[in-house]
Amino acid sequence: MSYDLNCPLCNPHQDIEQQIVLESKTCYFLQHNRHQDVLEGSGLIVPKKHRQDIFELTKEEWNDTYNMLHEAKKVLQETVSPDGYTIGWNVGKVSNQEIPHCHLHVIPRYHDEPLAGKGIRYWLKQENNRRENSPRNKNKKNNRGRRSGSYE
Repeated sequence: MSYDLNCPLCNPHQDIEQQIVLESKTCYFLQHNRHQDVLEGSGLIVPKKHRQDIFELTKEEWNDTYNMLHEAKKVLQETVSPDGYTIGWNVGKVSNQEIPHCHLHVIPRYHDEPLAGKGIRYWLKQENNRRENSPRNKNKKNNRGRRSGSYE
């Protein structure tokens, strides 16, 4: 599918709060006014065609996304002067992809924000995020007490 009538990222012109900051042949860099109070300067790079996730991008869309990211960085450096960036893709509902249209999050980060120094891995590496039924965890439980190199 290359277009979805009900997809907000296929139709960025229909939302008056959505700003198209940059545009290329195949993608946009969008910023939504709703997110600017907490995530100042944040935005999304999205393909113009409806692609469910990053794995559906064409090589041209992938290259244009790369170029758009560098252009977005220039704009952000000039407008909000961040101290760093958190950049990432969410793929599928389990990873919190709320809109099933491929989008790259570009989130400027600042030294004076309350969560400075805490990126994506900080949240994912929490002990309460450990999978109970992971095959890896089962192997660890079965191998407790064994020394490396011992034969029993």
